[in-house]
Amino acid sequence: MARPKFADRDFLDAALAIAAERGPLAATVGAIAERLGAPVGSFYHRFPSRDVLLGELWLRTVLDFQQGITAALDAGDGLRAALHTPQWVRTHLDEARLLLLYNRDDFLQGGWPEALRDGVAAQTRHMESGFSRFAQLVFGRAGRDEIRRAQFLLAELPVGAVRQHLQRREMPPPIVDELIRITYDAVIADYRARQKR
Repeated sequence: MARPKFADRDFLDAALAIAAERGPLAATVGAIAERLGAPVGSFYHRFPSRDVLLGELWLRTVLDFQQGITAALDAGDGLRAALHTPQWVRTHLDEARLLLLYNRDDFLQGGWPEALRDGVAAQTRHMESGFSRFAQLVFGRAGRDEIRRAQFLLAELPVGAVRQHLQRREMPPPIVDELIRITYDAVIADYRARQKR
């Protein structure tokens, strides 16, 4: 009988399933291999460590998450981009909890494979480009202060609003969207009022 062949994606999916059921710390090399019915050596043939696998899973997840923000910005809808976070979290609760494992700055440290560091760097550039596009779209210019406001509205505010719910493994309630919307409108109105002075 031929032994089943496993792809990198199989190991990533198994790690996600284990993390969803028992938390990210339970996604050990042994547990992942057992879940697949794969030898542990097969894991190490693809990933040098559990941390690298989780880093790859983090990057895959964050890139999937950012597609909605990019689509909203491409459509010229800044508010939809800001509201994407709680909406995505509601349909991807397990994946969203994985995003709490790392911050993109963690991958700037040594010890990560070059391909993973490069992938995170490309993702960072993509988000920074999105902040600039948002600033130009909403504020009419992409100066330092406008980009900082964009970063707050598209990333820090929505992520901060859902973080406590993710930590408790619960769906963000509808009031989260309302609070993001109110804050979004207030920041933009304040900026525009300042420009008229």
